[in-house]
Amino acid sequence: MMGARQLVLDLDTGPRLGREDFMPSQANAAALEAVDGWQEWPDLRMILAGPGGSGRTHLAAIWAADAGAAHLSGHTLALPEPARAYAVDDADAAAGNAAREEALFHLLNRAAAQRAPVLMTARDTPGTWGIALPDLNSRLLACAVTRLDRPDDTLLYMTLVKLGDERQLALDTATLDFLLARMDRSLSSAHRVIAALDHAAVSRQKRVSRALAAEVLAQMQTR
Repeated sequence: MMGARQLVLDLDTGPRLGREDFMPSQANAAALEAVDGWQEWPDLRMILAGPGGSGRTHLAAIWAADAGAAHLSGHTLALPEPARAYAVDDADAAAGNAAREEALFHLLNRAAAQRAPVLMTARDTPGTWGIALPDLNSRLLACAVTRLDRPDDTLLYMTLVKLGDERQLALDTATLDFLLARMDRSLSSAHRVIAALDHAAVSRQKRVSRALAAEVLAQMQTR
């Protein structure tokens, strides 16, 4: 039947967080160097601060794999079983929740007693988190901080190309330039855009083009 759209099964499993999937650039070079030099962290603690979509979760996953760390989330934080190292993604999400703040406080104390390294990620430096527990706040303020910048054009371009290749999408230069000029400036946005393009191309049985990219971006902006 002419004009029929193909049913698409959404098999996307989300971003890949291995070291081989991390794309170094000027925007993340200092953070990558700091993560790789974790054995030299002051007091074996580090806070990786950067805006959403800057790659901080990816770096935390790389470090957790390298250090054999328990990988935790500040959104659901509870004191885990003892581990050789601890990675707390979105640690700032614990702020304002008494139970999660208490768990983070005891985790830092345990890690110090064990000489176990701790990596925490957050949107900004600890003084902005709104921590209510004074002892926890003082420990966080004493941590070393490394900042991640928003992805630069080079990193976003490479990411779009890589994600397109993984999905076997032929992205020409005109389409890539169009996306780069109009999409949100984050790695998470790059993942969403490529997934939406892939879905649209398959369901409509069309090749990826600048026109299809314009349609997809317009749809994403209205949601």
